Amino acid sequence: MGFLEILIIAVGLSMDAFAVSITLGLSACKQINEPAGSLTVNLADGQNIRFFDNIWLFVLPGIYFGFFQALMPLIGYYGGTLFNQYIQHLDHWIAFALLAIIGGKMIKDSFSIGKEGPEENPLQFIKMLLLALATSIDALAVGITFSFFSVNIFNAILITGLTTFCISLGGVKVGTLCGSKFRSHAEFFGGIVLVAMGTKILIEHLFFI
Repeated sequence: MGFLEILIIAVGLSMDAFAVSITLGLSACKQINEPAGSLTVNLADGQNIRFFDNIWLFVLPGIYFGFFQALMPLIGYYGGTLFNQYIQHLDHWIAFALLAIIGGKMIKDSFSIGKEGPEENPLQFIKMLLLALATSIDALAVGITFSFFSVNIFNAILITGLTTFCISLGGVKVGTLCGSKFRSHAEFFGGIVLVAMGTKILIEHLFFI
């Protein structure tokens, strides 16, 4: 399995992370005060943040998603065959539950914007950890597949992690640009995307795999 094949797999694995990154970008700029298309966003504390002033808003999701997309194939490569027999019947339910819970909370919070205290930080640790886990569970099976071929696993996970990082970075940027247009509807839209993605994962595993 060569570089191109691994890259194609990496791009496929990163699509869920890309979609979630867009929702994070939407959530982060619900209250944008700058013209549409600006890279200025307002986080939960109301502080204006530009891309080059605080790059963490754009980079942090890529770090989370890239790390877990690299970690899961590594686990699958070395111990996934044993681990997979216990999780293969539950992985889609786990992903669905995590995405549905987080997405449902975003939808609920969208109806209380402006009625309660300041919005919570969309990049809080627990939320990011659960999202990264939910979007990377399928990569376990990819790691098992790698073990069947002549693949340098460390090169493979490096390609996968970096690809996911870059695509996630782009997803957050897309979300911030779109968020300036959706404004107060961004949280609701983001929640719908997460719930829909969790449902898609569940349906694919129950009826097509």
